[in-house]
Amino acid sequence: MSEKHAEHTDAGHQVSTGKYMVGFVLAIILTVASFAIVAFGVKPAYLAIIGLVLAATVQILVHLHYFLHLDRSKEMEWNLISIVFTVLIVFIFIAGTVWVIVTLNSRLMG
Repeated sequence: MSEKHAEHTDAGHQVSTGKYMVGFVLAIILTVASFAIVAFGVKPAYLAIIGLVLAATVQILVHLHYFLHLDRSKEMEWNLISIVFTVLIVFIFIAGTVWVIVTLNSRLMG
């Protein structure tokens, strides 16, 4: 009666329902941990920030691996390169924006 559902992705990887459930449970745990860090007011504040950044980074990796099926295989090389390039461009945009705002603030207020 109990059949394991499996599907094949474009890269030929076989993905089971169990793998999706592992990813889902990990994502829930990381989300609850993030909410707990904020709700219980972890002191000092820098520990809360470090905890949130770590939880967010691990959650991104969980989503990439369990739901987008990215790994180090040869078939996924271009997908991984495009994601790294996108992260780099977004970082440049955000860092550039913060740099401009801080520079303008120091020129106007100082």
